[in-house]
Amino acid sequence: MAGWNTICEMHRLEAEVDKLGFKMANARHSDMFGELVSLIPKDANALPIYSRDAEIFSGTLEALQYWLRGVTWARDYDGMIRLTDIKKRERKEQDERNRQLVKRLKNENAGVIGYIR
Repeated sequence: MAGWNTICEMHRLEAEVDKLGFKMANARHSDMFGELVSLIPKDANALPIYSRDAEIFSGTLEALQYWLRGVTWARDYDGMIRLTDIKKRERKEQDERNRQLVKRLKNENAGVIGYIR
């Protein structure tokens, strides 16, 4: 059984990974006790560069805490040196969504045109 502090920590982690565009899931290649978690994109719009079933992280809750600190540090550092910011990241993610949509539409149209001939 989990104690109250563990439950609170899980809620905090869930909120943090959600803010980054992930959701927690059972790791595909988990140990026999089911102690490992994974992070996957939370929905079709989040993290468009990854496939929807990509496991971006897999490990224990403790390892996840360290990994999240690293991601946060990297984003903060990129912001401090003005390499990127939220608006730039959102713009690039939308560019990727648009690129994927155009590719999908071209493939669908190619199939329709081939069928009509």
